[in-house]
Amino acid sequence: MEERDLGGSGLRVPVVGMGTWNTFDVRGPRDEAARRRVVDVALEHGARFFDSSPMYGEAERVLGAALEGRREAALVATKVWASSAAEGREQVRQALGWFGGRVDLYQVHNLLAWREQLELLEGLRDEGVVGAVGATHYSPGAFDELEALMRTGRIAAVQVPYSPWEREAERRILPLAEEFGLGVVVMRPFAERGLLRRPPDPADLAPLEPFGVRTWPQALLKWILSDPRCHVAIPATSSPEHMAENAAAGVPPWLGPEERDLVARLAGR
Repeated sequence: MEERDLGGSGLRVPVVGMGTWNTFDVRGPRDEAARRRVVDVALEHGARFFDSSPMYGEAERVLGAALEGRREAALVATKVWASSAAEGREQVRQALGWFGGRVDLYQVHNLLAWREQLELLEGLRDEGVVGAVGATHYSPGAFDELEALMRTGRIAAVQVPYSPWEREAERRILPLAEEFGLGVVVMRPFAERGLLRRPPDPADLAPLEPFGVRTWPQALLKWILSDPRCHVAIPATSSPEHMAENAAAGVPPWLGPEERDLVARLAGR
């Protein structure tokens, strides 16, 4: 799988990783073992970037358990999602415990109390327990604030939604990230599964076969990753088979403008 430098973070990341929203919020030995199998497959296929958050219920804990004994093989991104500095410190304490005392990319989730939390994360980065600091937001309505933060030089990466259905980042965030040398983590590559509900006929994907595309999810991931300003896409899944399918989209060659236009048309955009 291709890897890209995540902006000025010093992290070299695979272009396909894995999110944990909804899918890793589980309890019990059977469900947690099933999630470990998904992590097994991700690592086997080079998709070693894992993103989580305290907003995702049990996901951080379950991911940490799935990485037990092989934490060094993974890059972990998680988030602070807290309205106070004290709550943020407690979230960090728990996450560092689950992830072997280190988080590779620590993000302020949805810009919540970002001034307080950014100061906390910068201190942890300076101590060496955090590799890089970033910020996220799911809504284009918050992009003004996110852009202002990007211009401060205090973060190394941003995480935003981007897909053929959600293209505001293409107009605003991607150019600014390129200008300031910031990494871009792409959430919601399938538009919260909306893009998967009515996939195109497999015959319509035939022009994409020379690019290694065999399925509609792979076409959507290739569409994103063919923009070199996007460093890693993080589709969430609880299926080992889907994890392997997603990872296969992280191998060049990348789509050209005509192929990207085809994917957008097939997506109805």
